[in-house]
Amino acid sequence: MPVYNVTIKDGVFEPQSIDVPAGQRFKISVKNIGSGPAEFENLSMRVEKVLGAGVESFVVIHPLKAGSYHFIDEFHMDMAGFDINVK
Repeated sequence: MPVYNVTIKDGVFEPQSIDVPAGQRFKISVKNIGSGPAEFENLSMRVEKVLGAGVESFVVIHPLKAGSYHFIDEFHMDMAGFDINVK
């Protein structure tokens, strides 16, 4: 299963987006390198992961149809967020 690494630092995602193939499961490893809590969330997909400072975890994403899926850090709503672009 492909693995994509994402960091969150005080509401800023790095990278800000990833491109993945349609119809394939994949894993996103998420690490909070910021000074406070962070959240990796997309409610329509029912994906939510809250991470304390310095914590790393992962989510497995089911096969998706082509399109763009936006994730936010609810602790930093003023920031741009993160996109999964499915092709």
